[in-house]
Amino acid sequence: MEKYIENLNWRYATKRYEETKKVSEKDLATIKKALQLSASSYGLQPYEIFVVEDSEIRKKLRKESWDQPQITESSQLFVIASYTEVTQQHLDNYIENISVTRNIPEENLEQLKSMIQNTTLQLPPDQQKIWAAKQAYIALGNLLSAAADLKIDATPMEGFSPQAYDEILNLNEKGLTTAVIAAIGYRSEEDQTQHLKKVRKSNEELFTTI
Repeated sequence: MEKYIENLNWRYATKRYEETKKVSEKDLATIKKALQLSASSYGLQPYEIFVVEDSEIRKKLRKESWDQPQITESSQLFVIASYTEVTQQHLDNYIENISVTRNIPEENLEQLKSMIQNTTLQLPPDQQKIWAAKQAYIALGNLLSAAADLKIDATPMEGFSPQAYDEILNLNEKGLTTAVIAAIGYRSEEDQTQHLKKVRKSNEELFTTI
């Protein structure tokens, strides 16, 4: 755990990447596994994750991201796209997945299915969209933590046009919208931000024991 905290202190929101250094397939697989294992409400995982490596697509995305260099300089760009609406089909697929994975008859999962039908599926569309995006941010936290543990740099980013990303990546037709993005790779020596002290609230300001 001491090493884990040390790695979290090491990480920062990297501003410039060394373009020639690429994340290995092994480390990339580990980050993907961490994302796959992320917690989400009910375990429903109301999002899909796109790992963008294509240079031409990334050039287009950079134009829609305030021309931030991380979009094209990083090894990979992760786009976490959440559901625009949580449908009955999503729920049916989830219940079927539980049934197959745990070897449980679907009829034994009716209580869980009914609970989700009567809660999340009853939310207005705008609230469903917000709920799904919140789950995407939990996944983002896992990505940042896993990357730091591997000593891979990462940059969580909100400075982009979701509508443009959705169009470029053809997300609208899939019932998805870009919630948040993250670049990963290795910091450039030119990035002076890496030398700055980490600024956080003190424990006294941040925590209250009740």
